[in-house]
Amino acid sequence: MSNGSQPPIETVQAYPAGQPVRPHRGVVILVLGILGLVCCFILGIIAWVMGSGDLREMDAGRMDPSGRGLTLAGKICGIVSVALAIVGIVVWLLIGILTGAAGLTSGSM
Repeated sequence: MSNGSQPPIETVQAYPAGQPVRPHRGVVILVLGILGLVCCFILGIIAWVMGSGDLREMDAGRMDPSGRGLTLAGKICGIVSVALAIVGIVVWLLIGILTGAAGLTSGSM
């Protein structure tokens, strides 16, 4: 090392050699999760399903794990959008039932 050269850099291979690894879809899943929060909870369901599948593939070593954070964030956004949609539907139904029941009782007098 006295000649000024750098020591060789060791590389760690994350996947088995020769096995093709699919690219991650973290950005797509995150965008779907955010759109599920903002406009349509159906996109949240898609983000949730895709995120779960991709995380399983990453754990098995068949998908590039560098997008794990994006994939997990998109999956969580999808879960939150579905939960908010369910709460909204339940509240909407309760309001409809209560206003309908109030209309029936006030009309019968």
